[in-house]
Amino acid sequence: MFLSLRTEVTEALSSALATLDVPSADLGIEEPPENVDAVLASSAAFRLAPDLEAPPPQIASRLAAAIDPDAYEYISEASAAGPYVNFHPSNAYYEDTLRAANDDEFGRLDSTGERVVVEHTSANPTGPVHVGRARNPIIGDALANVLDFAGNDVGRHYYVNDAGRQMAVFTWAYESFDESDLPDPERDKADYDLVRYYRKGNELLEEGDEAEVEAAETEIQSILQGLEEDDEATYERVERVVDTVLAGMSETLSRLPAEFDEFVKETRFMRDGSTDEVAERLREMDESVLEEGAWQLDLSAFGFEKKLVFLRSDGTSLYTTRDLAHHEWKLANYDRAVTVVGEDHKLQADQLDHALDMLGNDTSRLKHLLYSYVNLPEGKMSTRAGTGIDLDDLLDEAVARAREEVESRLDDRIRDDDLSADDVERIARQVGIGAVRYDIVSKQPAKAITFEWEQALNFEAQSAPYVQYVHARTCGILDEADEVPPNDLDASALSTPEERALLRVVARFPAVVERAADELAPHVVATYTREFAETFNAFYRECPVLSAEGEVREARLALVAASRHTMANALSLLGVAAPESM
Repeated sequence: MFLSLRTEVTEALSSALATLDVPSADLGIEEPPENVDAVLASSAAFRLAPDLEAPPPQIASRLAAAIDPDAYEYISEASAAGPYVNFHPSNAYYEDTLRAANDDEFGRLDSTGERVVVEHTSANPTGPVHVGRARNPIIGDALANVLDFAGNDVGRHYYVNDAGRQMAVFTWAYESFDESDLPDPERDKADYDLVRYYRKGNELLEEGDEAEVEAAETEIQSILQGLEEDDEATYERVERVVDTVLAGMSETLSRLPAEFDEFVKETRFMRDGSTDEVAERLREMDESVLEEGAWQLDLSAFGFEKKLVFLRSDGTSLYTTRDLAHHEWKLANYDRAVTVVGEDHKLQADQLDHALDMLGNDTSRLKHLLYSYVNLPEGKMSTRAGTGIDLDDLLDEAVARAREEVESRLDDRIRDDDLSADDVERIARQVGIGAVRYDIVSKQPAKAITFEWEQALNFEAQSAPYVQYVHARTCGILDEADEVPPNDLDASALSTPEERALLRVVARFPAVVERAADELAPHVVATYTREFAETFNAFYRECPVLSAEGEVREARLALVAASRHTMANALSLLGVAAPESM
């Protein structure tokens, strides 16, 4: 209903401006501070003051007086408060919010008719997923959820780098070393098994004698050349390693969970000829130069000092060349494309956009969501050196710590339902992994973060357990009531400040979804869940539900049900479980 009210406020202000015969201006529609008894407000009077040569409070009063609330369904009053025009909701606003939010799909927006691809994670298949890169799948998955809920047809893609030097090194190492020469794997999982070969190979390349290194480099170059020449035997050798490691990585990612519709391989764009076609088009450009045998694109007109190399001196393509073909494929098959990448890839992302533009593509349909990395107090992490903290380790620790917290609270639970050992384990997974996801996705992507257990698993602070507990509490109330609220509810029975405040927060959820999708900002949903939790807890403290009677009881039960749907859907967008009991 919030979106509908916003539309009515826009119409009312535009009509008032026309009636007063004053110039149109930025309507300045915004949400007022919490202490203002209104749902929306307008600051247009500030911008009209110079033209009308009158103080903003006077203009605001004229605008408010020119608005007829009876002409609108959801506006009960327009009032001036200093330089602002405040808009108050009608009872129909509350009633329609209550009905709409009692639907399981509350908050889902109408179809946009657009196909959007979200590429995220795309970590090189060289070993287990590390904590430092965990922000990518968590943000990417949440963003895909948000865009889907906002009415888009979303494809979730993982771009697999299976053609670069790292994979050639990995393939050579896997075929060269005997398992007896390797340490035991840290886990009984494919990615942990094979990463031992990769680490051993890099150790030899860095510390081996000259003859060993030379022989290895010859074989590595042979593998790269075989991929360029579409040699089937070479392709199968590399893919055996890639697919095995990727299967193990996918198993870890599914714990978050982060699922993918398609794993798009880099070699696809070498084998179908599109990489060669892109390289040829680039070579024909006036901005292309041949330096030291390598073809490079001069992007100095866009402020880049370093040229973009797209063909090596031996004629082989680079990752960037293949990624250009990949992005042209995205643009041919989707209306919009969003790529979630680390901040260290900003330069490459900017160069990619300019090169695509020069190739004749509409780059306004491309967006890059940049993020900073996750740090732990222990310090930096490195796959290659084998010294980092794997995401599996973090998730195991999260579940273990959550289990301890849940078990410590069993005697203090308000809800009278005995939890079995399986129930405790399920809740521990929901809370522990939810804590990791929520703590990471709740921060603005551009800000560097350090993950801290005390904050993430704090049931009292604004963390995942804090907001998850609200959903569990709504489930407990509804289970104990054991009745379904009627459809013909009168929202006038919800008259206390706490009830009205909760209804207003519920009503805003679709607008939160809209904003998060428009701004590619899933953290906006996390911020909303914290506000929602605070508002619901205030309602819970001041407005008894089960002990209420008659219409008040029915209306409060409906409000609790609306709250359950709202919180469940918001948590779902973040990829955080919504426990029914805690």
